[in-house]
Amino acid sequence: MKIRTHLESLPPYTPIEPFEVLSARIGREPAQIVKLDANENPYGPLPAVREALGNMEFPHIYPDPESRALRQALEGFTGVPAEYLLAGAGADELIDLLMRVLLDPGEGILSCPPTFGMYPFDAELNAARCIEIPRRADFSLNVEGIRAAVETYQPKILFVTSPNNPDGSMIEPAVLDELLALPTLVVLDEAYIEFAGDNLGASLSRIREVPQRENLVVLRTFSKWAGLAGLRIGYGAFPKWLMPTLWKSKQPYNVNVAASVAAQVSLAHVDELKKSVEKLKQERARMMSVLQEIAYLKPYPTQSNFILCQVSGCDAAELKSRLVQEYGVFIRYFNKPGLRDHIRISVGRPQDTDALIDALRKL
Repeated sequence: MKIRTHLESLPPYTPIEPFEVLSARIGREPAQIVKLDANENPYGPLPAVREALGNMEFPHIYPDPESRALRQALEGFTGVPAEYLLAGAGADELIDLLMRVLLDPGEGILSCPPTFGMYPFDAELNAARCIEIPRRADFSLNVEGIRAAVETYQPKILFVTSPNNPDGSMIEPAVLDELLALPTLVVLDEAYIEFAGDNLGASLSRIREVPQRENLVVLRTFSKWAGLAGLRIGYGAFPKWLMPTLWKSKQPYNVNVAASVAAQVSLAHVDELKKSVEKLKQERARMMSVLQEIAYLKPYPTQSNFILCQVSGCDAAELKSRLVQEYGVFIRYFNKPGLRDHIRISVGRPQDTDALIDALRKL
């Protein structure tokens, strides 16, 4: 038997590990770990979600393959008609599904690093090319470079993220309009939009434009704002011409019963979730203020639930390692071009910020 040739050289994606694995590795109890490395919501699901998960009526029955109740709830939340919406096992599944549906082997996508690492990973998984137009030093998009790359390579999909991961910057509306004028499908990843602006990012999101456009996809997730990262539940809004093929091509029962219940109950208690998001935004402001007092760190402005910092005067990878080994504080380090002297810190609870700052000052 032979593995498909393009998979033999596929570099593995580097995932973040859960509490029990981290605990065993460093010899600390989970309660002694400050986990600020994966942009998770430290407050977790709402109490109503936990109660609903414990009282599910039909966990032994296959889920609705069309996620009808969830999509109806999402219509009310997003203002996008349900026929344009598709749910997935996290937005990650929908990224892969789009590539499987649209790309023949050797065809290309366009990505703008530093950004979310799943775009090139899924492109390689699907035997596609990933054309990269790096962001500028301030993490803004190189629109001229993108335009030239679209003209030269004719990629089928352009992936852009707003707020961007790992720096938290938003794409200016005029810039996004320029991208939407290009002859390619634009996939706008809004995984962190609920932390931007006011009212869960409603005025900044472009999701309501999808029904009026032929080349816009908007992806969202419950992982960050709703605290459901462990249940893997995301969704997207897609042009109508794409929906029939997506329905045929997805796994029949891709959204499990627990994830669907958790998402629906979260949407029924949006006002409570807003309070959780506001707590994180307030803590983000406090964390930004105290990080600016650390002489060897330069934090970037952010509209997300994390803060990217440039590290000077010491090695960023060593800084991450010492925080783990000496203090049990986990942050993210990316061994990638443009980020090797940076660290990314998720916004946690006030006590998490206190432990982080105390450790950074001692180091």
